Amino acid sequence: MTKEEFYEELLGLAQPWHVERVVLDKGAARVDVWLAHLGGVRWNCPYCPGALAVYDHVPERVWRHLDTCEYRTFLHARLPRVKCPKHGVVQVKAPWAEDDGRATVAMESRCIDVLLECDLEGAGRLTGLGWGVLWGILERAVARGRDRKAHRLPRYLGVDEKSFAKRHKYETLVCDLKKGTVEYVGDERKEATLAAYFSGFTEAARARVIAIAMDMWDPYIAAVRASVPGGEEKIVFDRFHVMGHVSKAVDTVRRQEHKELRSRGDETLKGTRYLWLWNQEKIPEWRQAEFDALRKKDLKVGRAWAIKENLRELWACGSEEEGRSFFKRWYGWASRSRLVPVAKAARTLKHHMGGILRSLRYRITNACVEGLNSKIETIKKMACGFRNREHYKTAIYFHCGGLDLYPAVATATGSTQYLGATHKEP
Repeated sequence: MTKEEFYEELLGLAQPWHVERVVLDKGAARVDVWLAHLGGVRWNCPYCPGALAVYDHVPERVWRHLDTCEYRTFLHARLPRVKCPKHGVVQVKAPWAEDDGRATVAMESRCIDVLLECDLEGAGRLTGLGWGVLWGILERAVARGRDRKAHRLPRYLGVDEKSFAKRHKYETLVCDLKKGTVEYVGDERKEATLAAYFSGFTEAARARVIAIAMDMWDPYIAAVRASVPGGEEKIVFDRFHVMGHVSKAVDTVRRQEHKELRSRGDETLKGTRYLWLWNQEKIPEWRQAEFDALRKKDLKVGRAWAIKENLRELWACGSEEEGRSFFKRWYGWASRSRLVPVAKAARTLKHHMGGILRSLRYRITNACVEGLNSKIETIKKMACGFRNREHYKTAIYFHCGGLDLYPAVATATGSTQYLGATHKEP
């Protein structure tokens, strides 16, 4: 087997394409492979059927390919152009690369694998490609993935916000709770932001939504009410955010009481913040004795903590009716506790009681959204933050969108072929 035949096998080339010559430069640790096609071949227009003669050739282009035994490998070719009666003079597609790619399909697939595992800087070190080339691969991967993804409105949605930068800059995330994927990223956390997502679907599709988990952010509530038929009865307030309101009230009670005790020289509550925020079963064993001693004291924060812990029993109720009865008793205790922050939190929950109790009907939470938020936070840290909103959204879709990212090209026969052993079938 000649070296030209060897590379034809490696590249999976089919007629009319073949390897014309191969040049190995040991000093530069580089392999250059020149590709050519047979003469007299008729080519299909990229946009319509019909075999056409060669009109001319574009100047030679170079594509980066997978390394050959640690030697950087480059493909060279002059692609033919045809003169289509309908589309004019157009370039024939290369079977080894996408139209605007600077790397072969196999190399892009490998780069996508690497980018899914590490940041751009690390991917650059592993692949030998620059930031601009890698970011172009990432953007194309997201674009093709979003084009391929079915335009569908999930039946169970999760809505939350994620900070983009300091000074209260946020993005709105809409997630598929069943698949655990980010479906939409919108600027800001306004009513119009979420409404823009729903506006992309028909009223019939919006009517098929079963439930939407979210926090108690009024603009999101208003958007669902206005955009989703019967939206009021589909809103579910997430357990994590409900407990967050009460936990915040407990912490406020602790801070107020600590300030009062410290003014009298009593440091009882110093360093106890997380003891009161943790759930009973989460308290570390090495601090359990300390916490038990604190609970025996007549502390306001001890009463606030007990009220908070009791509310957790709401989600053990078997029905909305049972939950309503439980919440009525809990609300009476919280509102008569003489703890202003706790009573205020209880009034907030009572105002949103319908959405809270609906979690007993649908049994959904925003847990997967919080998991995606953690993943996005890791992406931000790996990138040392984002200054460009569009780059931030692209990175979210790439890592969390559940997209088919890998490239595909058309063969000479017109069928679709995936190159690169790392390609994952959709």
